[in-house]
Amino acid sequence: MRTRVTDMFGIELPIFAFSHCRDVVAAVSRAGGMGVLGALYFTPEELEMELKWIDDHVDGRPYGVDVVMPASYEGADFAADELVGRLQAMIPEGHRSFVENLLAEHGVPPLSADADAGRVLLGWTDATARPQVEVALRHPIALLANALGPPPADVVELAHSHGVKVAALASTPRHALKQVEVGVDVVVAQGTEAGGHTGEISTMVLIPQVVDAVDVPVLAAGGIGNGRQMAAGMALGAEGVWTGSLWLTVEEADTPEMAKRRILEATSRDTVRSRSWTGKPARLLRNEWTEAWESAESPGTLPMPLQFMLVSDALRRIGRSDAAELATFPAGQIIGLMNQVRSTKDVIFNLGEEYGEALERLERITED
Repeated sequence: MRTRVTDMFGIELPIFAFSHCRDVVAAVSRAGGMGVLGALYFTPEELEMELKWIDDHVDGRPYGVDVVMPASYEGADFAADELVGRLQAMIPEGHRSFVENLLAEHGVPPLSADADAGRVLLGWTDATARPQVEVALRHPIALLANALGPPPADVVELAHSHGVKVAALASTPRHALKQVEVGVDVVVAQGTEAGGHTGEISTMVLIPQVVDAVDVPVLAAGGIGNGRQMAAGMALGAEGVWTGSLWLTVEEADTPEMAKRRILEATSRDTVRSRSWTGKPARLLRNEWTEAWESAESPGTLPMPLQFMLVSDALRRIGRSDAAELATFPAGQIIGLMNQVRSTKDVIFNLGEEYGEALERLERITED
């Protein structure tokens, strides 16, 4: 396959795979696509180790890094050295009590002393994401992606000065135009079906609108999990696909077994757009956690990054307990088609094979 993005990055297939798991990232790139490591959950020191490992296991193939630099959030004008403390002081005690009571109702124990509690901010702000960018640009990455809003113009310029292309996610044509204004090279048009932060417009409607609005290559995202859907995205004008949830259940993924099992059992109706994770709408696996935040007893969610700071230790406690009914995480509607564990290489092969079959089917229809 050849599109502007395959030429841009020297890849065989215009398949981009977002994952927090380094093994998945390396496997996708080795298979001819481009793996993109989500940097959010790593400290700069941890990210350095992850990227060094990928450098050693990607066989010289291109890969990318995804950061979160939101355009707006609480505390954007706070100094970096006082950011966490001042933000913590903004979280109401009533919200803290709501979380503790919810965990107590489900018998979730506290974290042990060595369980890495207190990682409450991560890369949810400009100040905390910039060190991740600095680490990423010390490695031979081919792509720097921003997952939430247009990246700062100076970050785009910095990436370009290192010979690194920049991508950013957009959920409306207006967002796509803002991305292009700051100099991004690729726009990821992400429909509401996608896992994680996502807008309200469906992929089928969004992609042609974004393609018509910008002159840079567009990747289709949201509900892309097989070759037929990939062909549909390309037919709508995209020059590649951006995938995420698809990789949660591959053999190489480090997804916890409880979460992997729930994904394999879920239907496409088992996700919901909720602010209970970060304060901004994100598609999560629906369960008693997301329902509790929509209940009459809920104090309401807090703006980013306060909501994640409020719940980060709680989510970690849930992950270390048997409270599967509270375990939630970003997941797209494509999980309804994910019912078996496969290797990353097989997933890539099947995407290409099904894509070809879809094109042949269209050709037969045209001939008839």
